[in-house]
Amino acid sequence: MITRSKLVEQLRDSQIRSQHKWSPLVIFSPKPNLSTWVDVAVAILWATLFVVLVTSSYMTLYFRHFWLSFAIICLGILIPIRLRISRQTIARKKDRRLLLPLSM
Repeated sequence: MITRSKLVEQLRDSQIRSQHKWSPLVIFSPKPNLSTWVDVAVAILWATLFVVLVTSSYMTLYFRHFWLSFAIICLGILIPIRLRISRQTIARKKDRRLLLPLSM
């Protein structure tokens, strides 16, 4: 017989498995969870842009353009920071939506 606790446990297990499927890409995702293929594609796009910026900063260091390399490194640092801020704001909005007024 299927009980409610078994269903809850199965749901929790499936949610944990789905969250860890793309866990390395969560750093480059603007959303807290990668639930659709579009989210994964956006995360791959941001990761590719980050790798291109790191590679170009190394190339500019090799050619001794230090100020240009510094600017590119700053852009590369700002990408994950900005994505983390957007994940936090989305999570805060989601938490606010889940809070119901006492009258309901």
